[in-house]
Amino acid sequence: MFALARLLFMGFIVLSVIYICLSLYSRSKRRAKLGVEWDEEGMEGDRDAFVQEGLDDYDGSLRRKLILGVYVVPFVLMCVIIYLTNFA
Repeated sequence: MFALARLLFMGFIVLSVIYICLSLYSRSKRRAKLGVEWDEEGMEGDRDAFVQEGLDDYDGSLRRKLILGVYVVPFVLMCVIIYLTNFA
């Protein structure tokens, strides 16, 4: 039982690091796309406000929620493997 707890704890730590890196990468890519969109369309006004508004929209987007799959997919896969190994 202790081995399972240790596996889950270490898995959570590793997946948290992956989640943070993936979130930061995705957010930086979105920021870059917003900057390119601003430059290509030659908009008037404050560029930083435009980028911040776009990032606020991104925070509520589906893509942001899909990144949480980093936690769900490995856990489900581990449960399926354990089930198939013990009961199938």
